[in-house]
Order: sequence, then structure tokens, then C-alpha cells
Amino acid sequence: MRAILTYHSIDESGSPISVSREAFRAHVRWLASGAVRVLPLADLITADDAHDAVAITFDDGFLNFFHDAAPALLEASLPATVFVVPEHVGGSNDWGGQSVPGIPTLSLMDWKRLGELARAGVSLGAHTRRHRDLSQVRGAALEDEVAGCVERMAAELGHRPTTFAYPYGAVDALSATVVRDVFALACTTELRAVRRDDDRALLPRLDMFYFRERGQLEAWGSAAFRSRLWLRAQGRRVRRLVQGRGPRVTGRVAGGHAA
Repeated sequence: MRAILTYHSIDESGSPISVSREAFRAHVRWLASGAVRVLPLADLITADDAHDAVAITFDDGFLNFFHDAAPALLEASLPATVFVVPEHVGGSNDWGGQSVPGIPTLSLMDWKRLGELARAGVSLGAHTRRHRDLSQVRGAALEDEVAGCVERMAAELGHRPTTFAYPYGAVDALSATVVRDVFALACTTELRAVRRDDDRALLPRLDMFYFRERGQLEAWGSAAFRSRLWLRAQGRRVRRLVQGRGPRVTGRVAGGHAA
């Protein structure tokens, strides 16, 4: 089984975007044990299905990634990708001045720290220019959120990101087309493993919030792991239908995660 793992914030709040430091350290120990191969995101997509493999991703670029996640990942030589929101770099996740109930307002990394991470080997991807729901953006504004994000990151960091993650998991046919023209790979929040025939602009991921308890990630590939994954995915689909949204290329992720 191949899968893209998603984290957001490493903190003690217990929020839907949070994994505790202790749980994250346990994940790193297991990932570094060799139980599965940990590959860069681009390499995972072309890897052989015969081997268990994962890629590690972080959305938003929280400052706690720099202090709590990056040192552990780098020490264990585990590759990771951080999806950055350029217009909020050095600020916080109050996207557009709006807070979300149950989601903590946290500091984001500045360009200096992002540059240090890039030089240390952490991959930096794009997460739109302003963390907007792309299914609600059209015309020049959509192009600016996608292509403009690349230009800003290139100007600040000296390289152009080739990977992307949709804020809130929100994607429709038009936004997927625009993203496909700009990026080699793009990640959604669809909760399942990667398949050989997946559209590279609509890659699924596993939200580690659902596997933060002791032993859950470590049960990788077992019947219990697969059952938990299936049940969580069904729960998301039901919530989307209740909210009047389709099952895949559609509005923001069920459960309200501020991805």
C-alpha cells in the first residue's frame, strides 16, 4: 500500500488540525524503523505497488514545524514536503481575517526559516497564494491563486514549487484544470491510499489526525488499519452528502479541517 500522510500543526490543543508532540515523535520513530519506505512525494507516485511506502506532507507552514517537526524528521533522514501560503508567510492561519471555531490561531514560518528548511532538504510546495477555496474562485483570481503562488515563492526562495495542495481539500473541475497546467502533482484531502491510476492533480492523502493515538499508525496494513481507514472515509462521504456536496471533486473537506 502507498499513501501520502498529512499533518498540519504539532501542538497540544487536540484540535482537528493538531497532532501532539508525543504522538508525532512516536510516528517518526516508527517511520524511521523501516517498517515502510518513506519517499519524497514525487517518488512515491511512481513507486512499485508491491512495497509499502509513504510520503510525509505538512499543510500551511506552521512555525511549530520548524521547531518541533523538522528537527526530528531531519535527524531521522525522513523526507517531507511543506505546502506554503505565500501571502501569509510570517503571519498566522487567520486566513482572510477569519478564524474557524475549534481551530487554534497559530504562527506561520517566515521566509528566512522556510529558506533554511529548503537548504536542509525539506521540499516546499504551494498551498495557493492566500489559502482560498478554489472551488469558489474564478477568472484572473483563480490564476493568481495558483500561478501567482508559484511566482511569489520563486521570488522569495529562488526556486519554483512543483507540488501543490488544495486548501480545505476544495477542488472542482475548473480549478483542477488550472492546477494541472501549473504543477506536476497536487494533493486533495480524499481519505484513502494512492492508486496506480490516480489523476496526479487529485491525489488522496491520509490525515494523521485520525491516527494520532498510540498504535494506530503502527498497525499499518493490518485489517484493523484498513477498517479504520474505510470507516473514516465513509464518515467523510456521508458528511459531504449531508452538506450537499459531491464525493470527490467538490467543496471543502468534511469535518471542517482548516487544511
